[in-house]
Amino acid sequence: METTSFTYQYSAQESREVEAIRKKYLPKEMDKMARLRALDRQVQMAGVVFALSLGIIGVLLFGVAMCFGLGVFEMGVLAIPFGIVGVLFMAPAYPIYKHLHNKKKEALTPEILALSEELMVK
Repeated sequence: METTSFTYQYSAQESREVEAIRKKYLPKEMDKMARLRALDRQVQMAGVVFALSLGIIGVLLFGVAMCFGLGVFEMGVLAIPFGIVGVLFMAPAYPIYKHLHNKKKEALTPEILALSEELMVK
């Protein structure tokens, strides 16, 4: 019994395209330098979103208080409560950011130092 097979060879450009598509579906492996960069990014960004959200809400509330106080709206009495609430939102934003940043830094420091030591030895 005779078996016949069909083979087709791609051109170089098609082979690169096939390889690029194949890479999309392979599991990603992170080298040590990429892992170190990712850990550093995690430390730098820890608490940023929460602190920014808190600060923006506080600034908006403070802005509403200013509108009440300047007579844009007819209820000037509400200026003080809105202003106080706005300041209460804005004031802890930076301390909360520093706390979350330091907490993440403390948690990831051993791994970052170990990876940096391995990379510096090479």
